[in-house]
Amino acid sequence: MKFYFSTRNIPELEGLPLAQRMQRLERAAKKLSVPEKTLLNILKLVVIVPAFALLLRTANDWTALLWALLVFLLYPLLVKPVQYSLSAKYLAPKDDKEHE
Repeated sequence: MKFYFSTRNIPELEGLPLAQRMQRLERAAKKLSVPEKTLLNILKLVVIVPAFALLLRTANDWTALLWALLVFLLYPLLVKPVQYSLSAKYLAPKDDKEHE
């Protein structure tokens, strides 16, 4: 599986405006299999749960708030490439983009 860090790098989406790329990726994400959706949701939980645990610690240590913010900022860097990569295989070939 090839990792895509940007929607511009996905061959089936090259040359499309951002709105169309996101629309096509959303449709492709709906086609994900149950194990793929489960993997993606577990990854999301692995990133989000520590952030909320750090938010609970802010009563004792205010620097935990900074760490929680850092974890939230890392969310798109960790989750989006996996989501793009899993969804890319469900995108229609470049030739069919006009038919959608």
